[in-house]
This record gives sequence, structure tokens and C-alpha cells, in this order.
Amino acid sequence: MPSEPRPRVLYVEDDEDARDMLTIRLGYSQIEATAVSTAAQALAMIVAERFDLYILDTSLPDLDGFDLCRQMRQTDATTPIVFFSGNAYAADVVKGLAAGANAYLVKPDVDGVVGSITSFVFPRQLVAA
Repeated sequence: MPSEPRPRVLYVEDDEDARDMLTIRLGYSQIEATAVSTAAQALAMIVAERFDLYILDTSLPDLDGFDLCRQMRQTDATTPIVFFSGNAYAADVVKGLAAGANAYLVKPDVDGVVGSITSFVFPRQLVAA
């Protein structure tokens, strides 16, 4: 019996500890995560590979996550984007959604990230089947 393909996620986070923690947690949930630390790396990855969902931090060393989200939407208008940030102000949530994100979660809600991936990705896989 063939197993279902694992969802592929691109996680853009400049903090190494946060990248490692979420990448490991996603692996335990049978989600394949590729992690990069800059917007430039993320933009190169979305052209080179296909992902089921993008997870972005708002603060990156080369570009803020909101601008990255807008640029990603120019390249890929359909793949879900979830912000996962320590910035919990309502203005940040509004700014993230206005930039094109599908959801905005506040750290350290790792279970919320896993739930978002499940809700955004698995319905798409069922439709494609």
C-alpha cells in the first residue's frame, strides 16, 4: 500500500535555534521541512523547487518578511503562506495578511503551525487526487 506523500514546507527564519526546533517538530509530524535563513535564499528556493506551504518570520537580515511575502506572491500566487513570528501586535497580523499571507501565528505556537499545515495542505492533496 503506497503511503501518501509528505507535505513539503519551506521555512524562512534567521534564528538558527528556532529553525532547528520547528524543523525537527515538523519532521515528527511527517512534514518535510527545508529551512533557510534569508529572503534571497527563499526566493531562489521557490523558483527551483515546489513546496506545499511557506512559513515566514517577519524579521530577516536582508528583507522584512512582509516584503518577502509580497515578492513570493508575484512568483507563486496559490501556495499558502503562514507567518510565524514573535511580533504579536494586531498591526503586524493585519500587515502580514495584507501582504498576501493566509495566516499569521505568534511564536511559540508550534502546534498551531502544524495544524495550519494540515488544514492548508491536505485539502489540496485530496482535491488533486
